[in-house]
Amino acid sequence: MKTYDAAVIGGGPAGITAALYLVRSGVRTVLVEKLSPGGQVLMTEDIENYPGFPTAIKGYELVDKFVEHLATYDLDRMSDEVREMTQVDGGYRIVVGDEPIVAKTVVLCSGARYKRVGTPGEEKYSGKGVSYCALCDGNFFKGKTVAVIGGGNSALEESLYLSRLVDKLYLIHRRDDFRGNKCYQDKCFTHPKMEILRSTVVEEIVGDPFKGVTGVKLNNVKTGEKTDLPVDGVFIFVGFEPTASFVPAALKRDKNGFVITDCEMLTNLPGFFAAGDVRSKNCRQVATAVGDGATAATAAHAYLEHLHV
Repeated sequence: MKTYDAAVIGGGPAGITAALYLVRSGVRTVLVEKLSPGGQVLMTEDIENYPGFPTAIKGYELVDKFVEHLATYDLDRMSDEVREMTQVDGGYRIVVGDEPIVAKTVVLCSGARYKRVGTPGEEKYSGKGVSYCALCDGNFFKGKTVAVIGGGNSALEESLYLSRLVDKLYLIHRRDDFRGNKCYQDKCFTHPKMEILRSTVVEEIVGDPFKGVTGVKLNNVKTGEKTDLPVDGVFIFVGFEPTASFVPAALKRDKNGFVITDCEMLTNLPGFFAAGDVRSKNCRQVATAVGDGATAATAAHAYLEHLHV
């Protein structure tokens, strides 16, 4: 069984940064990522708020730069899913695919995934007109009509991206007020292709077994008015949930399942740190993920130094 000083779980901005800082400090590190490096950044068309890129940068281009930087250093990589993680004497036993490894310290950067809204028809038509990624699936709806469910930054940003492709977009939010940044709200609310449906919930996504999604059933929560809205696709952006089903049961998490840490990214478990979107916090951006990763790696290195005293 292979042993490491540090295991970084997740290859998004937080994980890549943590691995970079650790390996530069001479720590024997393994980076575990079941998919391609980059995480949610790969699903982002343009990043306009990452310092150093005033005219924006494509998500995949920024990831390429991260990966290129890390590739100049020697560290082990494992490309599979973490199935189990338990505390053992001297650290943590981690089962990656079918292979167990042991690490003295862990930096959890496993990120988050899109939440389901839970409306009837969502699962039935997932991949058949229901999507959670505009960048991935937007081209399937060129010249068509779509509905977007949500009211935060993700819903607004993805709506703006989809507006370049579709003929008509309905932005559906269960409340009157939107949570997203005002700059995105202003663009959406004045966009000629978008119609904003406030205080409205989707009660059902309807479709055809062969054609996929054909419409949604709506309910105005203020007036009680119910309407049928024909659409060719539904994009759902109602927040995220952590990817952390495999963590030790003793790890403290908030009511939504995100991992609780202190300002140094340390959890309630010794030598166990968390960084990026999997962590309980308000701001989930590339810049904060990078900062989390650097902080966690620095704290993990200090922890390892203390063990060796």
